[in-house]
Amino acid sequence: MIYLLMVTFIIAIGTITYGFVEKSKADIKGTGNVKKALKINLSTFIPAISAALIFMIPNIVQAAGEANLGTATGLGYIAAALCTGLATIGAGYAVGAVGSSALGAVSEDPSILGKTLIYVGLAEGIAIYGLIISIMILSKI
Repeated sequence: MIYLLMVTFIIAIGTITYGFVEKSKADIKGTGNVKKALKINLSTFIPAISAALIFMIPNIVQAAGEANLGTATGLGYIAAALCTGLATIGAGYAVGAVGSSALGAVSEDPSILGKTLIYVGLAEGIAIYGLIISIMILSKI
């Protein structure tokens, strides 16, 4: 299992290195090389990660069995993770939409900068609310 994780780590480092090399080349014309590299890396990285997860599941289940955790505790951890994850995804989408609109509005009329910052801050608050709810869930476990 450790070898599978090492292979996955090497693939990830190779992906990052190849990306930097292709980005630094001055003779890149178009995105053909980048798309080809992405296909190759995804076709090796996704099966390696999947295999690592499949081989690690028995160890995770055994560790959970030794800890004597109930079903409610496991579902509580899943709920906290989903709460935080989905809230941050929603906040990212909201900040992207509101931020780009705010930038366009401020470029036309700079006097409304303060108003647009309030909307961006409200969009960022979604992630804070998700984090607070997950902390509340974890405190009940």
